[in-house]
Order: sequence, then structure tokens, then C-alpha cells
Amino acid sequence: MSQRIIVALTGATGQIYGIRLLELLAELEYESHLILSRAAKLNIKQESEYSVEAVQALADAEYGYKDVAAPPSSGSFETAGMVIAPCSMKTLSNVAHGSSGNLITRAADVTLKERRTLVLMPREKPLNKIHLKNMLEVTDVGGIINPPFPSFYNNPDSIDDIIDRTAARTLSLFDIDVDFEEWSGMSAEEAPE
Repeated sequence: MSQRIIVALTGATGQIYGIRLLELLAELEYESHLILSRAAKLNIKQESEYSVEAVQALADAEYGYKDVAAPPSSGSFETAGMVIAPCSMKTLSNVAHGSSGNLITRAADVTLKERRTLVLMPREKPLNKIHLKNMLEVTDVGGIINPPFPSFYNNPDSIDDIIDRTAARTLSLFDIDVDFEEWSGMSAEEAPE
């Protein structure tokens, strides 16, 4: 399996998920290839302590959103797959319907056609029927819908704990091991009657 992962951030809220994925990939010595949409750049400034340049510096390579001739636009650019975190509903719709008018959606289309792992982390609520149908379309063609819902059974101490666990769980979908405490169930004595 290739040690390359494409990481795309789109205009939905939750930029910290994509940022944390880039940080973890760097720690694990995976090669990250970043694509930022214009709206992602705006949201990074609005909702994080990172500058766009600092996020770009986390990646091994970065490509322009409109550069549909960049390496990730071709199946010959071997990767372990792609994650879009966060994934806007517009991007989800474009991926679901094969509309590849920018590098993010083109790279997602290539990832699907090459039968590589594609993980979308949609950030929207409440979901309407169109959103749900688009999620089903992506799932039907082999993509993975992984909304960044927090888990609380591990009793997180902070928002950072929640983000770290969500990012680690996301990387596990690529068979990338990140050290985090996975829930192991409940004993019969602990379970309510």
C-alpha cells in the first residue's frame, strides 16, 4: 500500500479535523497531499488558531483547488486513498454525481475509479433527504461516509480529546494505526438491567 494520502478541506465547519489529520500523518511519516478549497481557506481563518500558511506547511505537497492537471487528478498517482475533512454538502453532491470540476472532486473521482479508500467527513445538520441520498450514492460506489460525531464512552477531558479520537478513528479506515483507546465494551456487571 502507498504511504501517500490525499487530504482535502472544503468549506464546511470543522477545519480542525482536516488539520489534525495532517498533523497525525506527519507524526506517522505518511506523505500528505493537501488540497484546500477557497471556502476552506476562509474557514481556517475564521474558526481555527492556524493560518492558511501554517496548514499548508503541515503537508508534504499542496495543490491549487483549480489545478485539475495536478498529480492527484490521475490514477497513475498512487495513493492509499483520500479523505475530505470537512466535506461540504456541495462537495458531497459533486462526488456523488461524478461532477469533477475542481481538483478535490476530480481526485475523489479518481480515488473511486481506482478502488482506493475514499472517506468523506460531512459537516451539516440537520440532514435533508438530498444529503442522505447523496451519502447513499457515495456509499454505493465504495466511498465511506464518516461524519465526525464525537464519542463520549471514553470520557474525553477536552475538545482536543474528541478531535484526536475522531481523527485517529478516521485514519483506521485506511488501516493506519494511531495509538488511541478504543472502546472495548462493557462487562455484564456494568450493564444496566
